[in-house]
Amino acid sequence: MSTETDTKVHAEVRENFGKGFARRLRAAGKIPAVIYGHGTAPLHVALPGHQMALLIRRANVVLELDVNGKEQLTLVKDVQKDPVHQIIEHIDLLVVKKGEKVQVDVPIVVLGEPFAGTIANLDATTIALEVEATHIPQNIEVDVEGLEDGTHITAADLKLPKGATLIADPETLVVAVSVPAATLAAEDEIAEADAEVAAEQSEEAEQAAEGEAASE
Repeated sequence: MSTETDTKVHAEVRENFGKGFARRLRAAGKIPAVIYGHGTAPLHVALPGHQMALLIRRANVVLELDVNGKEQLTLVKDVQKDPVHQIIEHIDLLVVKKGEKVQVDVPIVVLGEPFAGTIANLDATTIALEVEATHIPQNIEVDVEGLEDGTHITAADLKLPKGATLIADPETLVVAVSVPAATLAAEDEIAEADAEVAAEQSEEAEQAAEGEAASE
């Protein structure tokens, strides 16, 4: 028996459209969607809402749709949500074939901790790749363990899975390791305070020396 997070999804073909029908569909726990690509006419379907809400937590998920008894592989290309309530309003599905390559934006995940006193700033949250539709990685990992201030990791430095090709500009900055601005500001304040103390001590020493000279 399939579970709620299986990528096998039953799709009901629908012939009714419009905002009113879409609202009724969502009220019934279903999500309106459209299937397109490979020169086929767009096909409007309804998908199970709860199952899809779980599946789209993963980026670039490929669904094994059951459409009128026929299996159809599709890639989730776009998810439209209500900006306030974050309810899924519509899903766009792209027809894909086994062995076919597609271009997708894959999330980047940072692993490890940089050198003490520094932080790893993630400049690019995703990276554009060309990969087989049925072998899309869930994410690309970047290890920052022990990296020091000033270290930059670009798209060209990423370790890509076998069969994946970088589409993004190789010079795209992905991670930059730096000392936090607050730390730098605190260090500057300490340095200024030390300089003031040193200046006061120097002035006191000069005054003491002048006093000794005068007493002689």
